[in-house]
Order: sequence, then C-alpha cells, then structure tokens
Amino acid sequence: MGLTDSIKRIDEILFTNALVVDPEKLSEQRQDVLIEDSKLKEIGKIVSSGFSGKVVNLHGLALCPGLIDMHVHLREPGGEHKETIETGCDSAMAGGFTGVCPMPNTTPVTDNPKVVEFIKKQSQDLLVDVFPIAAVTRNRAGAELTGMEALVKAGAVAFSDDGDPVSAAGILRSAMENAKKLDVPIIEHCEDKSLSGDWAMNEGVVSKRLGLPGIPGIAEEVMVARDIQVAQFTGAKIHIAHISTAKAVDLVRQAKKQGVRVTCEVMPHHFLLTEETVMKQDTNTKMSPPLRTQQDVDAMLAGLQDDTIDVIATDHAPHSPKEKEVEFVKAPMGIIGLETALGLVLTSLVGPGLLTLPQAICKMTKKPAGILNLERGKLKVGAPASLTIFNPEHEWTVDRKQFKSKSQNMPFDGWKLKGKVFGLYNKGRWWQS
Repeated sequence: MGLTDSIKRIDEILFTNALVVDPEKLSEQRQDVLIEDSKLKEIGKIVSSGFSGKVVNLHGLALCPGLIDMHVHLREPGGEHKETIETGCDSAMAGGFTGVCPMPNTTPVTDNPKVVEFIKKQSQDLLVDVFPIAAVTRNRAGAELTGMEALVKAGAVAFSDDGDPVSAAGILRSAMENAKKLDVPIIEHCEDKSLSGDWAMNEGVVSKRLGLPGIPGIAEEVMVARDIQVAQFTGAKIHIAHISTAKAVDLVRQAKKQGVRVTCEVMPHHFLLTEETVMKQDTNTKMSPPLRTQQDVDAMLAGLQDDTIDVIATDHAPHSPKEKEVEFVKAPMGIIGLETALGLVLTSLVGPGLLTLPQAICKMTKKPAGILNLERGKLKVGAPASLTIFNPEHEWTVDRKQFKSKSQNMPFDGWKLKGKVFGLYNKGRWWQS
C-alpha cells in the first residue's frame, strides 16, 4: 500500500519546539518554524495565539531542510518489476527524503527530452521531488553525446552514464565543455573496464579465498585521476559517484587543494562494510563498486570528516528477489538504501561523534543541492518549504519486509539503528509517518 492516502494539503503550519538543524550555519537550536502559503515564513520564538493553521508540537524532534539523495535508481521506465517512480518515492518518504535524482540507466535510456518529460510527469503529483539525471552519451554507449541543452530544458539536472564510465577521454572532454556552458555537473562512474573485467567483488585476500573474480581498486583510481585531469583542463564540474577506495579519496583531496571543481559522494555501505562481509556470499552484499578493505572504510570516514567527501547518497538500486536469489557471480549488482540511510548515518557517524548532526545533515541537504544547482538544502525564509522532521533518538530494528520499496535487497536487515523519520513537508503537503 502506498503512502499517498496519508498526505494532506496544508498551506499554513506551525512547528513548535523543534530542534532546528541548519546545514548552512552548521548549528542546532530549539526554535519554532512557521510556514505560510507553502513558504518558510519565520524561524524563531513564535507566538501561536491567533494562528489559525495547523500546529504541530515537535517536543524537541529535529527539523532540517528536506533530505536529497542525488544518486538513486527508480527503474521506471523499463524495470517496473524492481521499482516504479511511485514506489521509489514512497521509499524515499519513509527514509526522510523530499528529493531524489534518478540515474539514466532505464529502458529506454534517459538520453532524450521525452524520457525526462515522462519521469517529470510520472512524479508531478507525488510529495517527493524527482530531479532526473540524463545520459552523457546516447544509449549510454560512450560514442555520441546526447543533446545536453535540450535535456536541461526538459528538466535534467546533471549528466551521467552511470553503470559505465565515459571511457573515451575525447568524448568526456566534449561533454565537460558542454556541461560547463550549461553550468551542470558530469557525474562519473569511475571504472576502467580494461582493468575490471567480469568481476564479482573486490580483488584481494577475500576474493582469492572464495575463488571469486575481483576488481582491483586501481580500476577506480585510474579513472578518478583521468577525470580530475580533464575537469582541470576544461574548468568543468566533475562529481565522482560512489567513491570507494582510499587512493581515490586522496586524489580528490589533492585536486580540491589545486582548485579543481571536483566533488564526490560516498554510500553508507562503503563507510560501514568491508569485503569480509562477502564471505557468506550473500548477493545482498554485491554492489558496484564492491565492498573494499578496512583501510578503505577508514579512508571514507576520514574523507567525510575533512570534507573531501561532500555528499552522502545511497545508490538505491532495487532488484527483484528472483534476480538476487542466484549464485553470487550471476547476481546483479546493487542494493537499496533510501529507508536505512538516515538511521545508518545517525547511528554510525553522529552517534560516535565522527560528525556533528549539522555536519551530517549538510552532506544530505545543502551539499547535493549546491552541486546540482537546486533551490534546496537551506532554511531560507521566503523560499518554498521543504522539510524533514526526524527523531534522532528513536531506536528501531531494520526489517526489510516492512519497506515501502518494491524490492528488499540490502545487507542491513536486523540492524538496530537510532534515528527515524517523523514527517515531511514539501510542495505544500504534510505527511506524518
């Protein structure tokens, strides 16, 4: 059952006693938040007497700009047996997201304005905003550039051949030059296919022990290094998707010091799990890039702390049980993540003090919005209100059978987490979980 029935149209609402988490000021403060005409009207101590709209006393629950996941796969069009735009957005709501950015590896590929317009139309009545990412090359084949200007006009916010890199440096250069004119980022899946081959997990001690074909970290690092150089040459914005190795993080760190317009994202599974998790050959631990070593996990955490890593995203990649219930080498890559991301971040990063609550929220709001030029991610008075409200202390146990996603493929089933969404406000609509 979808969540649509529990969404209410409310143009005026007052949230009292909120722990307001501001990712711009990196602050958290007990305040009230007033929304009028679906816009953020006031933040501070607000007298509710005389206010005729809905009043919600949050009793200290956290309130922040609506979370944005800049890397998801909604599978529609073409893969509706795994997920649809509606079920994916239900999953996003359950996880606290008011905005998601679906990757273009759909069928047909999101490489022309008609597909972008279809995605926008399918999502227009949903509470969650959907910001499509279009393909860099036609059919994601790496040979011919898409009509980037027309795609941006249709609603695309970035370009990626996600699932594959743009292998030819000349094509990437042309794409970056076009993207620079349009002021949009190129998002790169960094994998040198000549080094990766037909792999199933990280190449190393565990892959040898299991007798599984592995992909070496250098396959990612070579492409990260090349992409940084092309970005430096063109002056374009490059965003490294799902970074996973220590050397790749350091390449981004050094490039930022040199003024290259490079950003990157990490997924919770890459800062929480190692290749040792694959020992049981559970296909829900198979994703691209693969789970790496403890050294790599430590590098992800360090990169989050020093802001080398800008964004926490999920790479929400639904697959049906039938597709995943095969032997490890034959299973498709990918896990879902929209409904566990907030809890994993609060439990594993904020709880132990690796990041403050505002720092963590910044990487899920202000940073992705800034990279994609979205009027989001800030608590800006006068702007359309997009808010996530959550209980940072709520303890819960992950149960994939309770998920709103159409798929259940993820490795965190049974984990005890702290931090759960309470409600969302977006597009003039209020939803309470």
